[in-house]
Amino acid sequence: MRNYTSVFKHVIPAKLAGKVACCLSLPFLLLNTAKAQTTKKDSTVADTSRIRNLNEVQIQSSRSGLRNTSPTPLQIIKGPELERLNSFSVADAIKFFSGVQLKDYGGIGGLKTINVRSLGTNHTAVFYDGMQMGNAQNGQVDLGRISLDNIEEIALYSGQKSEIYQPAKAFSAASALYLQTIRPKFEDGQRTRMRIGFKTGSFGLINPSVLWQQKLSDNISSTVSAEWTKADGIYKYRYTNGVYNTTLTRDNSDIDAWRVEAGLNGQLADSSGWSVKVYNYSSERGLPGAIVSNKFSFSQRQWDRNTFMQSSWQTNSNKRYSLMLNAKYADDYQRYLDPEYITDEGVLDNRFHQHELYLSAANRYRITPVWDVALSTDYQLNTLDANLYHFAYPTRNTFLTALASQLKLKRFNLQASVLGTFVDDKVKAFESAGNKTEFTPAVTASWQPFADNGFLLRAFYKNIFRMPTFNDLYYTYIGNTLLKPEYAKQYDLGFTYSRSFSNSPITSLSIQTDAYYNKVKDKIVAIPGANLYRWIMYNIGNVSIKGLEVNLQTTWKAGSEVNVNAAVNYTYQQARYTDQGVTFAYNIPYIPLHSGSFTAGAEYKKFELNYSYLYTGMRYTQLSNNQDHIYNQLEPWYTHDASVGYNTIIYKRKTKLVLEINNLLNQDREIIANFPMPRRFYRLKISYNI
Repeated sequence: MRNYTSVFKHVIPAKLAGKVACCLSLPFLLLNTAKAQTTKKDSTVADTSRIRNLNEVQIQSSRSGLRNTSPTPLQIIKGPELERLNSFSVADAIKFFSGVQLKDYGGIGGLKTINVRSLGTNHTAVFYDGMQMGNAQNGQVDLGRISLDNIEEIALYSGQKSEIYQPAKAFSAASALYLQTIRPKFEDGQRTRMRIGFKTGSFGLINPSVLWQQKLSDNISSTVSAEWTKADGIYKYRYTNGVYNTTLTRDNSDIDAWRVEAGLNGQLADSSGWSVKVYNYSSERGLPGAIVSNKFSFSQRQWDRNTFMQSSWQTNSNKRYSLMLNAKYADDYQRYLDPEYITDEGVLDNRFHQHELYLSAANRYRITPVWDVALSTDYQLNTLDANLYHFAYPTRNTFLTALASQLKLKRFNLQASVLGTFVDDKVKAFESAGNKTEFTPAVTASWQPFADNGFLLRAFYKNIFRMPTFNDLYYTYIGNTLLKPEYAKQYDLGFTYSRSFSNSPITSLSIQTDAYYNKVKDKIVAIPGANLYRWIMYNIGNVSIKGLEVNLQTTWKAGSEVNVNAAVNYTYQQARYTDQGVTFAYNIPYIPLHSGSFTAGAEYKKFELNYSYLYTGMRYTQLSNNQDHIYNQLEPWYTHDASVGYNTIIYKRKTKLVLEINNLLNQDREIIANFPMPRRFYRLKISYNI
């Protein structure tokens, strides 16, 4: 374990250290200034703040009758809506969002990453209870490992979260996925809540879990969540090579994983709040390979250990001046074993060890009841060790500062921000990528043209970039320290409409539509080198993305005891690559022109019935694509999923049983070329509340 006191003294350059010290002390200077101005209470300000807190309302929470007034596109699934989906992990749930492509390599243990609006996985930041889950090594967060057992809300923002009072990290990506774990809730006189769950089904799945919430005092509560996932990952799939068709068995996709997390939440007398969370995930899994050249069996293995501790404290947001402090330390270990790849030292056995330290201070000051200004400063330290030959052993210091302002009138909301990013890379061997400094602006606006605020027009512009990862820059035989960052410009124009009905079978209706244009410059891609193990990273031409998203949601009552809900999502995306003035006529790899989903559910007394349909159009697998290159095409695929649930009381405790049937029509499909997905499979879920 490193001594990070000494690390700070030696790895932060003198100029950058001065900036860090200056900017991290700025919140406390502002606090002293604000104290003198907040002595006199302003009831008008307090009332306004309560109104302002409604500026992010879920379009998918139509049952509650709340309306979506977010100035940036927002899609959200929470509570009962999340439970109704046939989903095992976060990756399974977000594939029903519009504008999202999920890269899934198959099975329970296969890698699953998200691509929003064709910008690439590394342009989407994933936040867990308000803090970003990072991976400086490859920039990807495996969403398949994040179970839904302890998640109560998933929210996807295109552009950025529509709130100026947040860490600078929240401004630093082209889109953001927020995962909120289950918060403690107690009824009058209740001090303990416990839920025991168990899932089983196809692939030899065994998945017990427990959630324990304890009220320690009137202002402090604790949460402990744990689960074990074990599966052999064996499933049938159809294989054809143009000569013969046969059914084979997918192997080496087993997984054995543990997740344990514990947290404390506190509320202070002045309504300020704090939280502390400790998280650990450990797994061993097989890595099923690509089915090519008549090779069907694989022996590669991967071990992961991800541990982090994070804490947050913030003052009462109703005050004129508000302060939020965040801190996080993460320790990640990964081992990759390939017995089939022989090196000079034996079989390939790569081991990586990452450390991350993160500090953040966010300030908000209310100048008038309708005008806020915010300043956020973040510092992040990343290191990566490996047992690779000729490895660079990089250290990255990242300093972020975001200045933002918001003007919120009765029907008009305007937000503007500028993010300063200062990156300094150092290495123990060879050459580093050096320093990078960028300033990137963003502007969002929303307008309610009518007194009935059910209709909202909105637009945003954002200029953002993403740094090359450690693997991009320093991986042995692959990295390229001359890589430039990827730059992305985003434009969006859309509207939302929500309405609730009384004395009508239809109880609510909401629609959200957005047209967007994205421009990516200096796209980073991997090009094969001397062999399949040695690739080279390059900056290539530009990518232009035009898209349209439509989300429709409705609920209604069929009689006095039947509640019905339905949702339709549709996405059109044209993502074209341009190189040396020549624009390719078809989409970049793995981006379908058309995709969409349909979900529906019904509740009757103690029973629940749910159905979902997911469609993805034809995609290409390489940049060199056209209609004549049939071997570069992946056929469209679709799935039908269904489930039935039953709520009952066992020993005076609420109990729920759910039976899921996934891929109802037993369709063969590939999301990633040569990685076959499972055919029809089943899951049985039981939850018991104590």
